[in-house]
Amino acid sequence: MSNPIARAGLLAFVVLLIACTGEARQTWIVQGTSLAVAAEAATAIGGDVTHELSVIQGVAAHLTERQKTELARDPSLRLWLDRRLAVSRKSDRSDGHRGNAVPEPGFPQAANVVALHRQGIDGYGVNVAVIDTGWWVSHKWQKKDLTHATRIVAEYNAIDDSTSDMRDDSGHGSHVTSVILNSQTAPSGQALSIAPMAGLVSIKAFDATGRATYADVIRGIDWAVRHKDEYDIRILNLSFSAQVQSHYWDDPLNKAVMAAWQAGIVVVVAAGNDGPDTMTIGVPGNVPYVITVGAMSDSYTPHDRSDDRIASFSATGPTYEGFLKPELVAPGGHMLGSMQASQHAIAGDHSEWASDHNKLFTMSGTSPAAAVVSGVVALMLQVDPSLQPDEVKCKLLASARPIANRRFTLFQQGAGLVDAGQSVVSPAWGCANGGLDVAADLAGTMHFAGPALLSPMTDRHDMSDYEFDLSDFNESMRSGSFIWNNCFIWNNSFIWNNSFIWNNGYPWAADEDREDLDASAAVTINRWVSQE
Repeated sequence: MSNPIARAGLLAFVVLLIACTGEARQTWIVQGTSLAVAAEAATAIGGDVTHELSVIQGVAAHLTERQKTELARDPSLRLWLDRRLAVSRKSDRSDGHRGNAVPEPGFPQAANVVALHRQGIDGYGVNVAVIDTGWWVSHKWQKKDLTHATRIVAEYNAIDDSTSDMRDDSGHGSHVTSVILNSQTAPSGQALSIAPMAGLVSIKAFDATGRATYADVIRGIDWAVRHKDEYDIRILNLSFSAQVQSHYWDDPLNKAVMAAWQAGIVVVVAAGNDGPDTMTIGVPGNVPYVITVGAMSDSYTPHDRSDDRIASFSATGPTYEGFLKPELVAPGGHMLGSMQASQHAIAGDHSEWASDHNKLFTMSGTSPAAAVVSGVVALMLQVDPSLQPDEVKCKLLASARPIANRRFTLFQQGAGLVDAGQSVVSPAWGCANGGLDVAADLAGTMHFAGPALLSPMTDRHDMSDYEFDLSDFNESMRSGSFIWNNCFIWNNSFIWNNSFIWNNGYPWAADEDREDLDASAAVTINRWVSQE
C-alpha cells in the first residue's frame, strides 16, 4: 500500500491535542474495503494504528471513544473492540506419568497412525503452521526430525511483529506442537507424535500467561497467508477458542480463518472446552468451512474401542447458524506432550503431571485433539500433495469411525473418531462443504446456514428468534431425541451416509440490520489440565 500510516505525521497536531486531553484509548479492529482505506480512516481522526491486517482488509488501532464514534458513522467501515481474556483452566484428578521410563503413547494407536509410520508415512515434506504460545526452542525433539535434520521452516512473533523471541514460557504451544511433530520415541520405537517428520512454522501470538488478542492472532494468520507459498504452508493449527458473539461471517477472526481456507491452507481448529452443553462451539470453530475437532478419551485402553467416550469438556454443536460441529473427534484425554516444570508455567503449576526427566507432561483438552488431526492431515498431504482443503476434509469425514458407545450424538462427535489409516487411502470426493461458497461469504454477498434447524423461521437472520428456537433444540437433546431439519426424528441412533449432511449448507437470508460486534473477545487457549 502507499503507506497510509505515514500520513499520521501530517496530523501530529491533532494527535498531540488528543493526547493532551488525556482521553482513554482502547484497541479497535477497523475493517474497510481495503487495508489502505481502513488505515487512512483511522489515522485521519488521530488514531494510532498498531496492526496492519490485510487478510481482513483492516487494521487494529488505539482509539478514544470520540474517535471510535466518529469512525462508526462511516457506513463503509466495520468496528470491533479488541478485548483480552484470561486462559481458562480447570484442574481435576492427578494421574500424569512420572518416573524415568518413557511411556508408550496411546494416541498414535487410537488415531491409527502406527502402521503408517512403519510404511514411512510420517509427514515428511509437509509444513504445519502452529499459532500458539511459541515452541520449546531448546528441545531437540521439536527442533530435529527423526533423521536429526532441522525441521524449523520459519518463525514469526505476531505479538511484536518480529522473528525473534519465540521461546514458549507457557508450555501450551510446546505441548500442542509436540503432539503434531515431536520426534521423541518410546522404547518400542513409536514416535510420541502423529507426524514426526513434518516441518514446523511456528507463529507466536499468545503470551506467557496464555493470553492473546484478536489483533495479534489475526496478524499471525495474515502472516501465514502472505507467506504460504514462500514457506509451503499446507496446514494451520489453531488450538484456541473465543466466545461466539456474532454470526460466523461477521467475526473478524473468522474472516481471517476463512481467508486462509480460501488461500488453500487446511485449517484445523479446536472445538473448545466448554462442553458438554449444546451450542458451545467457540470461535473460530464455528466457521463452517474449517475442520473443527472435539476430544475423546480412550479410557487408557487404546486397543479397546468399546470404552471410548467423548470427553466431558469437549464442546458440542450445533452452531448458531445450524452447522454440525465438531466434524470429528480425536484423542484429547491424558495426552503426553513436551513440557517441563522447570521451563513452562503450566507444568510448573501442575508438576504432579510432569516427568521432568523425560520432558513430558500429561494434558487434556481439545487443543491436543486438534493437533492430532493436524498431524493426520500432514500424513494425507505427504501421500497426495495435490489435495485441496475441501478434499482433505471430505476424506477425513468419510473415514472417521463412530464412537462405539452410542449415547454420544452427532453433535458431540460429528462423523466420529479420526482414522489416519483410512483417511490416506480414502477414495471419497466432493463430500465436504457442499452448497457453501467461501468467496461469496467473504465478499458479503451470500452467507449460509446448516441443516440443524428446528423449524422454518420467517426471519432467519434475527438472532433472537434463532436463539429461541435452539433453546428448544437443547431441550430435545436432553430428552434423547432429535428433530433434524424438519424431516427426521432420531432416537439415540445415527445415520451414516455418503451425503454427509452435517457439512452441507444453504443460503442464509440477507441481514440488513447487522449490529456492530460489541466486543471481539480475546482468544482463549483451549487447554484443560485434567485427566479426562
